[in-house]
Amino acid sequence: MNARPLLPTPRRRLLKTAGGLAGILALGRAPAFAQTQPKKLVLPSITPPPEASGVMLEWMAKEITARSKGELQVDFFGGSLMTKEIDVMNAVKSGNAAIGTPSGAAATIFPEMGVFLVPYLIQNYPHAYKVLNGSVGDKLDAIFQKKYGVKVLFFFDLGFRHFWNSKRPINEPRDLRGMKLRTQPSKVFTDTVNGLGAVAVPLGWAEVITAAQQGVIDGADLPVVNMVPLKAYEVSKYYSLTAHNYGSTLTVMNLEMWNGLRPAQQKLFLDVGRETQGRSREAMESVDSEASAKSQLEPVGMKINAPDREPFRKLAMDKVWPAYQKQYAELWDEIVSVKA
Repeated sequence: MNARPLLPTPRRRLLKTAGGLAGILALGRAPAFAQTQPKKLVLPSITPPPEASGVMLEWMAKEITARSKGELQVDFFGGSLMTKEIDVMNAVKSGNAAIGTPSGAAATIFPEMGVFLVPYLIQNYPHAYKVLNGSVGDKLDAIFQKKYGVKVLFFFDLGFRHFWNSKRPINEPRDLRGMKLRTQPSKVFTDTVNGLGAVAVPLGWAEVITAAQQGVIDGADLPVVNMVPLKAYEVSKYYSLTAHNYGSTLTVMNLEMWNGLRPAQQKLFLDVGRETQGRSREAMESVDSEASAKSQLEPVGMKINAPDREPFRKLAMDKVWPAYQKQYAELWDEIVSVKA
């Protein structure tokens, strides 16, 4: 499906200016009506409500628009302007859109985010929140402003990933031996599966269900929240809460547009962003549990287990961590030192 054109040329010109109408005002050429016109900011997303991130971003857009009392108008377009994460981020970087999220492609578009995908480096949700809302998050914000021309509004996540398969429950690492598991076509995911003892089979999601039906793979991994919508239960029997990868992502704003906001407007974005972050985290964490997994998946015939994760973590530390510790040396020790 082809994406719709980004924006008509007049609006694109408006968005590209540092502050839109505020830029005209600064030049002393503003018409009389300009002071009453809201600054329009476009927020595209690949997913519309009721998908979780679509709900979150739509709420943020409405809140900023309402609380700005006519100064700002954030227009949310879920699944309509663009259908690929890279298109959303390119639009934000270029100024054709104001705000966006790379969703599950954060580490592809912003390679520094790949550190959070290293298996078991992020131990649990409290650990993740302290890391990303602390000095590590501040460092990433500074890097992204300088390197990519975007301002981080807030970090959120897509949950921890857990293994599902048609063979057996995974209670300890040896249960993974010989199991063929689909991974996303990314090195850190294949390294995770291979390092834990299974055989990684990189595939795009569109191929997964057919591959499982044909025995090309024995299973894959997904967060709890995606198991039913993506119908993985139709080709699997066991879901093991291994929590081996943390799906961190973020919402960013074009830096030139950010700098064109008044300090009070910037504070509004950060305040609402933090509230949006909290709502998103609460919603995601509430479904990522053994009880939630059982309530969703047992009725469709799956068996759920929650193994001791420490043996998996020790194996990952030995087999996977060393290479990534060197790759992400600037952030690694700081992440490890944070106590949940």
